[in-house]
Amino acid sequence: MTAAAAGGGRPAGLLLTPGSNGDPDHPPLLAVAEAVERAGVPVRRFGFGSPDKDGRGPAPAATAVARIRAEADRWAGELGVPASRLLLGGRSFGGRMCSVAVAEGQPSAGLVLLSYPLHPPGRPDRLRVEHLPRVRVPVLAVSGATDPYGSPDELAAAFAAVGGPLTHVTVAGPHVPKDAAAVADTVAAWVLTLSS
Repeated sequence: MTAAAAGGGRPAGLLLTPGSNGDPDHPPLLAVAEAVERAGVPVRRFGFGSPDKDGRGPAPAATAVARIRAEADRWAGELGVPASRLLLGGRSFGGRMCSVAVAEGQPSAGLVLLSYPLHPPGRPDRLRVEHLPRVRVPVLAVSGATDPYGSPDELAAAFAAVGGPLTHVTVAGPHVPKDAAAVADTVAAWVLTLSS
């Protein structure tokens, strides 16, 4: 039984975050949000800029994680469900910060990791994986086949450490896959599997 099923059926919502320099209105995130909402699950797009940059640009990791946890708890309260009924996720930095939040104890029905930044480009020695064994919820990871932040093989090896059920999908393209619709459809289809 999945975490969502244990909490009462399909996930109650998806909190979706952008990359480090993105915003929640980035077209690929909009495509994912629209596809998931068509599947019957509400989506809240949430950006976390750094306050010293007028709300734009990357927030420090600890600040981003705290904001994700606070927003997830706030939205769960608005929906009248426990936070464990919400999916957390996002693109690149946003998805990674959601995975850290879950590893640190934030309740969640699962994680959606889009273009997970496994390492800086050209620096495969600087892996961002130490928290992954503490992630014990269902995880969907969708990455581009030519992503300089992690090849399909590198990502498969890293995600093997995840403590929960893992679905890893590779699509065409670099760090921002070229086919936003394919990514969006993959996410929506996976979300529906959580209630089965």
